[in-house]
Amino acid sequence: MALPSRLGACYECMSLNEGELGTLYGVVTFPSVTISRTRMGAGIQECDVVFTKDKQLVCRHDQCDLHTTTNIVNIPELNAKCTTPFQPAEDGKKATAKRCTSDITLAEFKTLCGKMDGANASATTPADYLKGHAGLAHRPLRQPFTLELKTPLVPMPFGGNGSDYTQAKYAQQMIDEFKAAHQARARVAAVFSAEPQFGKQAVYLDENGETAETFPQAVAALSTYAQAGVKIMAPPVAVPRDGRQERQDRPLRSLERSGWLGDATHGGYYYAPIANVTNNDGDVFNLLHVLAQDVGVMGVFSDWSATVTYYANWLLWAVLNTAYFQRDQN
Repeated sequence: MALPSRLGACYECMSLNEGELGTLYGVVTFPSVTISRTRMGAGIQECDVVFTKDKQLVCRHDQCDLHTTTNIVNIPELNAKCTTPFQPAEDGKKATAKRCTSDITLAEFKTLCGKMDGANASATTPADYLKGHAGLAHRPLRQPFTLELKTPLVPMPFGGNGSDYTQAKYAQQMIDEFKAAHQARARVAAVFSAEPQFGKQAVYLDENGETAETFPQAVAALSTYAQAGVKIMAPPVAVPRDGRQERQDRPLRSLERSGWLGDATHGGYYYAPIANVTNNDGDVFNLLHVLAQDVGVMGVFSDWSATVTYYANWLLWAVLNTAYFQRDQN
C-alpha cells in the first residue's frame, strides 16, 4: 500500500505517542509550556531551563523572550526592571523591548501571564504591544518530560563581581532540583560528568553540521563526543546518514523549523539535501518514513507535534510501541 493511502487509513484515532518516534515538543508560536502541545499529541514535553535574577530555575524557551511571550510590558514595576524597557513606536521607528528571566525574581516571574509569541511593532502603548493573539489558560499535566539546559544569554558567572554562579553550578542546580522533585523516570537533556546516572541518558543537541560545508567536521566530532561519554546525539535533520551511524540512539531536530517543503524554499537549510526531490508539504511524511525505517531515529524534535504524532499513530504503530524514555538505559 502506498504511503499516502496508509496515512489516510484513519483520521480519527489519534493518541499521545511516547514510542520510538516520539515527539520532544517545542512548539512554534505558542508558549513553550502550554496544553496546546499535548492536544496535538506530544507524548514527551520539553522544558527549556533558564534562571531568574535570584538564581531560581524556570521553564522558558528563551531567556530573553518575556516581552513577546508574557504580559510583562504592561506591568509598570516589572517593565522598569527590564534589560530594555518598552519604547513606543515613534517617527517611523518600531516599538522595542527586551525582557529576560534574569531581570526579575522567581516571585515576580510567577505573576506573569503567558501568551502566544508575538508583539505589535507599531504599538504606542504597552497594552497595544501585547495585542494580536488570543489568551491562553493552563492546567497541570502528568506527562513525561525532558529538560534542556539553555545557554545563558547573560555573562557568566551571573550576579556581578565575586559571584560563583557559573555554568557548571547552573547545570548542577538543574540536576539537584530535578532529583528533589522525585521525577526519576524522566530524561535530562544535558551532559553532566558529575552525575553519571543522568549523563548516560542525556541528549546532546549538536548545532554543527547544519550546512554542507560543516558536515565533515560534525561527523568527525562524533568520536570525540563518544569518548567524553555522550550516549545520545540530536543532530539537525540535514546531517547525513553516515554521521548518524556513530550512535545507537539518535533523535532528530527539528522537523518543521525552517519552512514549508512546498514553497520556493523547499523547507530551507534543514532540508537542503533533499530539495531536489520535494515539491509539496506532504513530502514531510516521506521524510519521516525514511528516518524511521531506514535511518532508525528514536525520536524527533517537532515544532508542530501533530505531524509526527499522526505518522507514528497510523503508519508504524506496531513497531513504534516501545516507550523509549521509560526503558532501561544500561
